Amino acid sequence: MRIDKMLANLGYGSRKEVKQLLKAGAVKVDDLVVKDAKQQVDTNIQTVTLNGEVIEYKEFIYLMMNKPQGVLSATEDNACETVIDLLEMEDQVYEPFPVGRLDKDTEGLLLITNDGQLAHRLLSPKKHVPKTYFAVIDGEVTEADVGAFASGVILDDGYETKPGELIILKSGIRSDIKLTITEGKFHQVKRMFEAVGKRVVYLKRISMGPLPLDETLELGEYRELTDEEVQLLRDYQVK
Repeated sequence: MRIDKMLANLGYGSRKEVKQLLKAGAVKVDDLVVKDAKQQVDTNIQTVTLNGEVIEYKEFIYLMMNKPQGVLSATEDNACETVIDLLEMEDQVYEPFPVGRLDKDTEGLLLITNDGQLAHRLLSPKKHVPKTYFAVIDGEVTEADVGAFASGVILDDGYETKPGELIILKSGIRSDIKLTITEGKFHQVKRMFEAVGKRVVYLKRISMGPLPLDETLELGEYRELTDEEVQLLRDYQVK
């Protein structure tokens, strides 16, 4: 890749500003000053520094966020804060996007990447990648609900959902549950409970495919996935 394109992609300025950095002798490749903007570099085998600081370049970025309520799962919005707004500029420059969506008032695990191929595999209806949620329900969740979810319920628009695995953690006036589904219809978890006469008052996604939410992440915090976690997602096959 051209040195000016690499630096511009990483947010070190416009092509014009990057050329000024090069002219000033601020950029070195393998300890040799590079002033030619057209100079080709291979970051796999060469070390690039700017003012003595090593620059790391990667094609893809993989992030796990503990999404807070009140933030949109979108790349941009004129009125509301988005999950991309929560990222540091050094991560925003990779132009990542959320893998699927969590409702504005839903918390929990959200993957953010610029790897379109991996995102497609995780979201494709044909792949049936499971997503597990913890929810607090207004009303007593019963074994009858467990059976109904296992068969699939009819939503308000007439759509019959695929089977979901409902586990009752606590049943009462307020019930705590875990629900695993393999689809991602609009407001699906809330609408499934509405179909059995109950209301979701709190919802949090706790896993997607083989990846659980890192519980050390506070709401609004995120971290890069480890190489092992990325490989887990790439290799994942639904049984």
